[in-house]
Amino acid sequence: MTADHEWFRFALATLAYRATNTLRDAPDGFAETRLCDESWTALQTVAHLGDVLHWAAGLAGGDSTWTAREPGTWDAEVTRFYAGLARLDELAATGAIECDLHRLFGGPVADALTHVGQLATMRRVAGSPVPPQSYFHAEISIGRVGADQWRAAEGA
Repeated sequence: MTADHEWFRFALATLAYRATNTLRDAPDGFAETRLCDESWTALQTVAHLGDVLHWAAGLAGGDSTWTAREPGTWDAEVTRFYAGLARLDELAATGAIECDLHRLFGGPVADALTHVGQLATMRRVAGSPVPPQSYFHAEISIGRVGADQWRAAEGA
């Protein structure tokens, strides 16, 4: 694994960590929360995250086809998001990414980070803000891209 692959995998683990803090313990009805009347719901946003990661895995293999799915249930879309992260991490771990890693980060991964930030704002709007913490002290590990994230006890 090259240094770029290692850095990219850390970026994916960072995305997983931040998403987990936002998705964990979402209040009842959160899936229908919107920032404004014209915005996506939280459920539509999580479904888009799954679409973005599916696209990223395609880009990694040389296929730029975009496919947007209709959202399923909240749990199904959260599961699909983590499955997409795991697939992309696996491709990076095995060196099977055929496109420029910097472009892959700057496109779909950065887009996913932006949408996780939107979800965090939606949590505040829903009256259930994400607890503050120091992300500098977060325990983020390469390869840990599932929902098994936690906040670091130190500096939280």
